[in-house]
Amino acid sequence: MRFVSQDGRQVVGEVRTDETFMTVLSEAVAAVEGAGVPCLLMGGVASAAIGRLRWTHDIDLLVRPDDARPALSALAAAGFDVEETDAHWLYKGFKHDVLVDVIFRSAGDIFLDDEMLARSSLVDHGGQSVRIIAPEDLVVIKAVVSAEHVPQHWYDALGVLASCEMDWEYLAARARRFGLRRVLSLLLFAQSNDLPVPDKPIRMLCETLHVD
Repeated sequence: MRFVSQDGRQVVGEVRTDETFMTVLSEAVAAVEGAGVPCLLMGGVASAAIGRLRWTHDIDLLVRPDDARPALSALAAAGFDVEETDAHWLYKGFKHDVLVDVIFRSAGDIFLDDEMLARSSLVDHGGQSVRIIAPEDLVVIKAVVSAEHVPQHWYDALGVLASCEMDWEYLAARARRFGLRRVLSLLLFAQSNDLPVPDKPIRMLCETLHVD
């Protein structure tokens, strides 16, 4: 596995920063935040902004469950076509053929919480300042959601590990809550590919499992 771009990130395709996509991104975030709804970018946009540079066809906004309908209403008021796609975890908005996923329950029953909001940061993406989920939280979510039909999530997580300075204790704490074995497997796999993962978080997770 190689992460060889100039800034240490792997390039797997052109990052989507075309004018239409970036305009819809700006309008979606402005609409939701303007309605007083806290939200974080995750998914492909977050992966491209802080991990590996890769194409994404949609915009993933993470909100609290109680804020899902207000967020969807805000998108509708901003001219998006909207639908309550799945009452368990997902609503959608569409504008100029760009999809916005309003996610209020991620895989593994991960919800937006105060700690995630506090650890988020503003990052430049295509010349636009966007609020991105913390790398540790993104790694956990990507590890948990990874499956045979969506292998990109596993490699997104590896890209974040390769590119970001990690708070390993926080990562271990989130892994214990939401996906200990998945994250432990990811860290071991990353080490086997010579990515900069120290032994400490692996030991911490192994001790939780009471294995050597």
